[in-house]
Amino acid sequence: DDAAELLAALAEAPQADLVVLAGYLKLVPPTVVARFRWRMINIHPALLPAHGGPGMYGRRVHEAVLASGAAESGVTVHYVDEQYDRGPIIAQARVPVLRGDTAESLAARVLEAEHRLLPLVVLELARRGIPNEPVRLS
Repeated sequence: DDAAELLAALAEAPQADLVVLAGYLKLVPPTVVARFRWRMINIHPALLPAHGGPGMYGRRVHEAVLASGAAESGVTVHYVDEQYDRGPIIAQARVPVLRGDTAESLAARVLEAEHRLLPLVVLELARRGIPNEPVRLS
């Protein structure tokens, strides 16, 4: 919750070009976002901008997807900005919502997609180097 504490932790790795917050649930303080603009990413278990924002994590996301009647869900890797789940999207992977899905069964398929997509995005961003602007991967 403390910007100074987060910056201090990140300062321990001064060579870090990319900060990966894999499912980080707290709002990143603006001073930290500014320090790592376009170099801090997170992953969300839905196709943003739908089903994101404060309180939308874990089972709640999958329940919201099912309640909406959506035909698909998925995962989004996005840049971290000053708002929950609103940073520019880097990449998404789609997962079908199947008849009879529960929050748990959908979550399991989404998690598989997360495990495939996040490493690919991290490797590609590392390959490209420090950006001056957001990168969108197909």
